[in-house]
Amino acid sequence: MAQVLLTYHRWPLRLEDGRVYAAQACGRERADGIWEGWLEFVPDDGSVVLRSGRETTQPNLADLEYWATGITAVYLEGAMERTLTSPTVVAEPPPQPAVYDAPAPPADLHAAEVPEMEPILNPFSVYAKGEDLLRRQLGALSPRHLRAIIVGYDLADPADIDLGACTPAELVAFIIVGVRDRLAA
Repeated sequence: MAQVLLTYHRWPLRLEDGRVYAAQACGRERADGIWEGWLEFVPDDGSVVLRSGRETTQPNLADLEYWATGITAVYLEGAMERTLTSPTVVAEPPPQPAVYDAPAPPADLHAAEVPEMEPILNPFSVYAKGEDLLRRQLGALSPRHLRAIIVGYDLADPADIDLGACTPAELVAFIIVGVRDRLAA
């Protein structure tokens, strides 16, 4: 089943006709156990979601999520251009379908899934190099990764705070304050 790995809210893509798209990295596990990733471009006007071809294959979900965190605005622009200009007819169907039956469902915001995910960043080691560096690195992560860091490093009690309802900025603030408080103690 397809899933959204990361949404790039900071980099909206505007076409010449005025439509604006939000890009999101998506992926799924293939029958052979390999994970494949692609980009979807979700229009702000509710029209058809555009989907790139396969952008990467990775041996596991963690590596696919890591790939998604390295995407830049320039890469997204190129992927959007490739998606808009690539031929839609394929002479021979590929072994794994390149066109999926529907856009990936929205990322699940429930904190209940967070404990299953390992934090991909140690906020204490990055904070030791500077708070600004930690803020920048956290700003590049998805809310799901931010929640995993909060839970994994016990920076806030999910029983007291609905982490799934927090904005990315609020999640980053919880991490920064939690690290500062823990180091000051």
